[in-house]
Amino acid sequence: MVQQLGQVVAERRLEAVAADGTRTPVTVLIGAPVPDPAGGGDWFCPHRVDGLGEDSAGGAFGVDSLQALLLSVHALRLGLDQRAEEASVRLEWLGLPDTGLTVPPPFLGLRPRG
Repeated sequence: MVQQLGQVVAERRLEAVAADGTRTPVTVLIGAPVPDPAGGGDWFCPHRVDGLGEDSAGGAFGVDSLQALLLSVHALRLGLDQRAEEASVRLEWLGLPDTGLTVPPPFLGLRPRG
């Protein structure tokens, strides 16, 4: 089944950095969650990665639009890590060795309980 990206609601620009220092732009696009066309009340959130080897599209299903969006971002993070390893590159965002697709609690203003 080929998934259409639809309306883009988020974009992240990364760089793939090879061992020799060569930098290649990588673009991550996330589409708006949509109701599952098969029915049943579930939702689907599509995403696409351009510039890291073969361009690829995917997405995730959830019981509502928020879960579909969160699972799509999670799938993106895992997929990017795997594809970067397979391509022998590291991914950078804003010059940092990370994709920025996870947000640690300190950045959210949360404090550990204790």
